[in-house]
Amino acid sequence: MASRSGIVFEDFFPAMVDKLGAEGFMKELCNGFQLLVDEGKGLITFESLRRNSKLLGLQDMADDELRSMLREGDLDGDGALNEMEFCTLMFRLSPGLMMDSRKWLADAIASEM
Repeated sequence: MASRSGIVFEDFFPAMVDKLGAEGFMKELCNGFQLLVDEGKGLITFESLRRNSKLLGLQDMADDELRSMLREGDLDGDGALNEMEFCTLMFRLSPGLMMDSRKWLADAIASEM
């Protein structure tokens, strides 16, 4: 996925799941949330995302692109991301994980039957 600034995002999440397992991967996502969170609010805000964007290699992204990222994941409309919204957004941005999640669901249903 490329932004107007020319940054290309490569989807490493499926490989991480293979290496860490589902539980380990979710723990890493939670750690990622903690890196970006505004400690006072317990949420990822525009300001905390802007402040920490260099950690993600996003320092060249324009403010409107960062705001767009927040809007994309902001399910409750409060202008920030809580941990669940962040994790959901990360899954949605990873085509490989979206395909794998369907397989995990099918496997779970099959094992219950």
